[in-house]
Amino acid sequence: MKNKNVLIAQSGGPSPVINNSLKGIIETCKMFPDKFRTIYGGWHGIEGVLKEELIDISAQNSEEISLLRTTPAAGSIGTCRYKLKTNQEEDFERTIEVLKVHNIGYFFYIGGNDSMDTANKIAKLAHEKGLDLIATGVSKTIDNDVGDSEFKLIDHTPGYGSVARYWACNIQNANEENMGSCPSDPVLVIQVMGRKIGFIPAAARLADPDREMPLQIYMPESGVSLNELTDNVNDELKRSGRCIVVVSEGFDVGEIGAVKDSFGHTTFSSSNFTVQQVVVNHLNNVGLKATGKARGQVSGTDQRDTMIYASTVDLDEAYKIGQNAVVIAADEGSGYMSTILRQPGLIYNVNYDKVLLDLVANSERAFPKNWIASNRIDVTDDFIRYARPLIGEDWVSVPIVNGKQRFARFEMKFADQKLDKYTPQAYRK
Repeated sequence: MKNKNVLIAQSGGPSPVINNSLKGIIETCKMFPDKFRTIYGGWHGIEGVLKEELIDISAQNSEEISLLRTTPAAGSIGTCRYKLKTNQEEDFERTIEVLKVHNIGYFFYIGGNDSMDTANKIAKLAHEKGLDLIATGVSKTIDNDVGDSEFKLIDHTPGYGSVARYWACNIQNANEENMGSCPSDPVLVIQVMGRKIGFIPAAARLADPDREMPLQIYMPESGVSLNELTDNVNDELKRSGRCIVVVSEGFDVGEIGAVKDSFGHTTFSSSNFTVQQVVVNHLNNVGLKATGKARGQVSGTDQRDTMIYASTVDLDEAYKIGQNAVVIAADEGSGYMSTILRQPGLIYNVNYDKVLLDLVANSERAFPKNWIASNRIDVTDDFIRYARPLIGEDWVSVPIVNGKQRFARFEMKFADQKLDKYTPQAYRK
């Protein structure tokens, strides 16, 4: 297929490196002008496609494209949490209409498991409708939950290495705080992202691989109760006089007034209570085996939108997985996701490969049970060996202008709208 337009979109939660996958797709497409014509970006993911709001990326200044590498989150072309559900036939028809009227031959969707489901549905629908379209998924999620638990489909997703580095650094800082103020604040409870999977809280151990800190890690998979957590903390207070508790936002503390997004996932930061606050309140109500009180901290979305903590390894891999997606689209055709596979051996190295969207759409891996320590409040050295290479060695160099970070800023140049206005089905009253 030659001389067809390109559409790139993003979905789900952002990451520090998502824009470098976007950059990888853009720059690789530009290498083959005989195959890839005008490049568009769906403004706020599939919602922008439905509304026919397509940013003209080909018209953007090359400096802004270059700055995507060190621009976190998803402000460049936006993201969304809109799910194309099976019963929303009008949404599917509208998507095909927009793709057809703008001569889109290549569709790249950057996202997690639900986004791969969307890419898969569009690929199949386009085929059914006789539309000459190649749809390719580009893996992304800080939770690292795309794929299988045997790591044969994907070793890790871009975004995870950076959030792991964020916590490796921040737990070191938290330890300094707790060590200095423990007479009055002996327990510091820190809530981390990760929904119902433990890869992000597990990364706290990277701050202390030799286990010198009074650090306890509570993952959703650990099966520890709130009362057991209290006993563990008090045991550590008797030993060390202080304790750092890292708790997943998905750790079971009972009813928190959960609020769910359109994908059906609990949005913990929007719910009525935080896990951290429940744990802090419980510890202080039950009583600590030390003077002072438990104190809590919730970092929020800065875990996924802070460029200064980004992993240089993660940045490079995010770019290459975007490049690989273009190669897959050009050489292999529709219905694949660009993936990362780790090579065996002592020296960390990866291959970039492909996997059928059918295999990863709505997939959700589990945290390996053999990576949970026998005490259920730590991880094993096997996890450390897995995660340590992903956080890299060096600090990322972020451009600074007038004392502020310089991020990419696209001009809001949109393709001419050729269809009638459209309201996505899920937003109609």
